[in-house]
Amino acid sequence: MAADDILKKIIAHAKEYGFIFPSSELYDGLGAVYDYGQLGSELKNNIKQYWWNAMVRLHENIVGIDAAIFMHPTTWKASGHVDAFNDPLIDNKDSKKRYRADVLIEEHREKMNQKIEKELEKGRKKFGDSFDEAQARATNPNIQREQAKIDELTARFVKALEASNLEELRQIIIDNGIVCPVSGTANWSDVRQFNLMFETKLGATAEGASTIYLRPETAQGIFVNYLNVQKTGRMKIPFGIAQIGKAFRNEIVARQFIFRMREFEQMEMQFFVRPGSEMEWFYKWKEARLQWHKALGFGDSNYRYHDHEKLAHYANAACDIEFNFPMGFKELEGIHSRTDFDLSQHQQFSGKKITYFDPELNESYVPYVVETSVGLDRTFLAVLSKSYHEEQLDNETRVVLRIPAALAPIKVAVLPLVKKDGLPEVAREIMKELSFQFNCQYDEKDSIGKRYRRQDAIGTPFCITIDHETLTDQCVTIRDRDTMQQERVAISTLAGIIDSKVSMNNLLKQLL
Repeated sequence: MAADDILKKIIAHAKEYGFIFPSSELYDGLGAVYDYGQLGSELKNNIKQYWWNAMVRLHENIVGIDAAIFMHPTTWKASGHVDAFNDPLIDNKDSKKRYRADVLIEEHREKMNQKIEKELEKGRKKFGDSFDEAQARATNPNIQREQAKIDELTARFVKALEASNLEELRQIIIDNGIVCPVSGTANWSDVRQFNLMFETKLGATAEGASTIYLRPETAQGIFVNYLNVQKTGRMKIPFGIAQIGKAFRNEIVARQFIFRMREFEQMEMQFFVRPGSEMEWFYKWKEARLQWHKALGFGDSNYRYHDHEKLAHYANAACDIEFNFPMGFKELEGIHSRTDFDLSQHQQFSGKKITYFDPELNESYVPYVVETSVGLDRTFLAVLSKSYHEEQLDNETRVVLRIPAALAPIKVAVLPLVKKDGLPEVAREIMKELSFQFNCQYDEKDSIGKRYRRQDAIGTPFCITIDHETLTDQCVTIRDRDTMQQERVAISTLAGIIDSKVSMNNLLKQLL
C-alpha cells in the first residue's frame, strides 16, 4: 500500500474512532491544528506517563517541573530566538504553494537513499543470509554512483546552511531538478527567511501592553528555573530537569497530519553536567533514548540515528532519532549537547550569577547541558501508524490497532453475551471492580462478534465476555486482541491477569 494511502487511512480511522479531530471543525477547521478526542487524550496521557516515569521515577537525579507558557520577552532575546529562529522558505510561482527549502532538499536526498535501498533489497532477496551489505555498498556500481551523488549534494547543502546562503539553497533545488509536488514545475521564487514565533500582547490596555511570545520550545522554561530547582532540590551535578508542555510555532509549511503542527507538545529533559564530560553523557543519553523507543516493540528496523550535518550555533554535538513514519524516515527525537550557551546567555542578559559550586573540584562553573527532546504528537503518530493493521478474516477485513498494552486507551472491555438473564448485572459488578485499576469500557450493543471488532479497532488489548455459565461457575472468557485466542478464567483472578499484561512497569523494566 502506498505511503499516502496508509496515512489517509490512519487519519480517517483516528477521526472515526475518537482519537483526533480537526480543530474547530464546526467552523471548517483551522490549518495544522488538531484536537485529541476521548481515546486520543487517553493514549496521549499514557505516552506522557511512560516518558515521565522513565525520566523521573527511574532516575533519582532527575526532577520534573511545569513552567508557564508566557515568559519574559528578554528570555527569547537571550536564547537567540528573536534574531535567529527562522526557516528558509521558497514559493512555487505556478501552484502558489510555499515550502521549506531545506526540507525539499532533504526529501530529495531521501529519495536518492531509497534507490540505494532498492538495490540492497535486490541483493538480500538474491543471496539471503549470505548477503554482505558492506561489500555491496563498496562494489555495486549503481550504489556507488548514487552514493557519490548523495555525498556531493550533502556537502553542498551543509555548506549553504552553515553560510546561511539562501541563493545557494535555491540553486541546489534548481540543479537537482526538484519540482513542486503540486504543479510539477521548477518555477521557484527566491528563498527568504521567516521567523516562526507567535507574538501576542500582555497588559491591561492596548496602549500599555508589551509584546511577548508564545514559547516556541519548552527548554527555556527549564533554563530560567535552573537556580530555583538546583537550590530548593539540593541537586548535585550531574542532574536533570524534565518537563512536558505546549509549544507554538507559526509553521508556514505545516502538513503530514500531526507530524508538523502550529500547536504541539514536547517532552524535554535538560541534563546539567560538568564541562568536559558532556560528550560522555551525550552518548549515554543517545543510547538510552533509543532504548526507550524500542521498548514499545515496533521493531529495531523502524529506528535510525541521523547525526546533524549542520550544528546549531549553541551545540557541539547533535543527533536525531528518526522513525519510519508512513511518509518515510523523519525526526522523532533530538539529542543535543548544548554546551553552556543557554545558562551563559541568561546569566549575561539577566545580570544574575548562574553558576554551580562543585565541591569535588572546589570551583564554580556554568554547567554544560545535554538535551533530550521528543515530540509527544510525533510519538503519538508513530504509535498509531505502526499499530494500524488490516487483516482478512472470513471474507471480511479486520482493522486492529496493536497499540502496546501499557499505552492502550482502554485496557479491557466488559461484554455481557446478551442483555438479559442477569448477565448485564454480573458484567456491571465486574466492571465496577476492574475500574479501580484499569480504564474499562462496557458494551452490550450488537452481536459479540461486532463488539470484538469495535474493540479491535480502538486497540483494546482484552475483552471479557460474561455468559450463562458465569452464573454457575464464576468464570468468564478473556479474549486477546492480537491472537484472538480465548481463555476461561475465574472472576477472582481477572485483575491479576490483566495487570500482569497491561502494566506500565512491563515497559519500564526493559530500560533498567
